[in-house]
Amino acid sequence: MFTRNRNIQIGLGVVLIVGLCLLGFESGITGENRAMSGWELNGPYNKLYKASEMDSFKGTVVDIKEVVPLPGMSPGLALEVSESKGETITVHLCPISFENRKSIRIKKGDKVKVAGAWAEIGKKDVFMGSKVTKGDYSLKVRLTKDGTPFWTMTPSQLAKERQDQ
Repeated sequence: MFTRNRNIQIGLGVVLIVGLCLLGFESGITGENRAMSGWELNGPYNKLYKASEMDSFKGTVVDIKEVVPLPGMSPGLALEVSESKGETITVHLCPISFENRKSIRIKKGDKVKVAGAWAEIGKKDVFMGSKVTKGDYSLKVRLTKDGTPFWTMTPSQLAKERQDQ
């Protein structure tokens, strides 16, 4: 009888450990997904980016801020850029979990060239950036040829793209 109770205790212990491991694994995935919520490759937000309609402009960075492009999305990094005509353009770059204010080498007052595509979000025109250039520094967040976001790439794909820059 002692052996039977011992086997049951061991079995329950194994089930408990496996359950906790699975819960921890799921929480890790869920946490990562929350940081990229709404930024998925085939999600509604990224479908707004039309690489065939690439455009660019030059201006001065007047602010670097967090934005939530669509309801329910995790926060993203954006620049407010004043172009030569005096108009201020909001430039969406990427999720905060991919790049943030501290990780980029761009600050208020910098003269930049921005490439990307226009989109209408919430009845407001925004510029979905693919590349921001300041002197010899470039912050590239999407493939120019098709608009694939860097944050959706595998680590090896991302390393290759950054090496090619």
